[in-house]
Amino acid sequence: MPKSLPRPKAPQTVAVSSGIASDAAFGAITPPIVLSSNFAFGEFGASPRYEYSRTANPTRSMLADAIAGLEGGAGAIVTSSGMAATDLVLGQLRPGERVVAPHDCYGGTYRLLEARRAKGHFDVTFVDQGDPDALKAALEKPAALVLIETPSNPLMRVRDIRAIAGLARTAGARVAVDNTFLSPALQQPLRLGADFVIHSTTKYLNGHSDVVGGAVVMADEKDIEPLGAWANITGVTGAPFDSYLTLRGIRTLFARIERQQASAAAIAVFLESHPAVRAVHYPGLASHPGHALARSQQAGFGAMLSFELKGGTEAIGRFARHLQVFTLAESLGGIESLVAHPATMTHAGMGVEARRKAGIDDSLLRVSVGLEAEADLLADLDGALAATG
Repeated sequence: MPKSLPRPKAPQTVAVSSGIASDAAFGAITPPIVLSSNFAFGEFGASPRYEYSRTANPTRSMLADAIAGLEGGAGAIVTSSGMAATDLVLGQLRPGERVVAPHDCYGGTYRLLEARRAKGHFDVTFVDQGDPDALKAALEKPAALVLIETPSNPLMRVRDIRAIAGLARTAGARVAVDNTFLSPALQQPLRLGADFVIHSTTKYLNGHSDVVGGAVVMADEKDIEPLGAWANITGVTGAPFDSYLTLRGIRTLFARIERQQASAAAIAVFLESHPAVRAVHYPGLASHPGHALARSQQAGFGAMLSFELKGGTEAIGRFARHLQVFTLAESLGGIESLVAHPATMTHAGMGVEARRKAGIDDSLLRVSVGLEAEADLLADLDGALAATG
């Protein structure tokens, strides 16, 4: 009787068990960190799998396998930051080729695209990817790559990955999706037609605000070697200790996000009815224009939201000064709750006109919901909002 295939593991199990009890030397349950920068050659003329840690490292390989497994990818490259991951994908383009990017993308991505374009590395077209006609028009000219960010940072706009990937494929372009805001716990873009998934592992995958890192996940095996070679050439690979911490963080990914998004949903409902708030951007709200689409391509609505405060920048200042549980800071996805002011923080590098076109005005605040007690978070927001009047 033929042996049955092993039952596929649930993603929660993959997250928790990656690398566990795999140590052949001592039987350690938690995999050890391999910090060595170089490795011994067994014999002359034979190159081992690990020879120099910039090229390959066992701890980084373990993290790459875990992330690839969670995303359903053929492989992954772990980088030194989320921006390095984005640049690794962009580094595959040639002068004269074109990227079609969201007009409302993360400020760091916008800055990178503009800087690379200014150096003649490739061309860029920024487009509202929520407008099918505008996207189709942008793809009428040859394009090599379509970059998608969903939900968008910071306005939480939801983009149809499957539909955009279909248009891109017809136009002969490949697709890269920034999945940082949701993580593979809530969204798997490769299953929706993407060629690459980009992560700032600094955020939800690590989850503890103590590592800066990134990753690129590939849908096709043929992309592993060229991206890995380019990462080695440019030296953007992640450090072993950072990889160890990120793998540790991934073990609690599903538990963290489950709790965080439950609090985010309660906060969104609270803010939507508050008289000091002009608008709330959270796909979990039925009033959000991308609610149905988010429900169809996501496993949850996430723990990121943004809202527009009445009263302008003076009100923003009073609100920030009265926060006691939330912290005014950049980044996101950690166990602590954060508030950011995109116009002066995460998206300052875009410039006023680009922010205006993207719909990011001075009244907008972005919220990353952590693991504090929901009641404390609501009370903190209530008190800070009361100070804005």
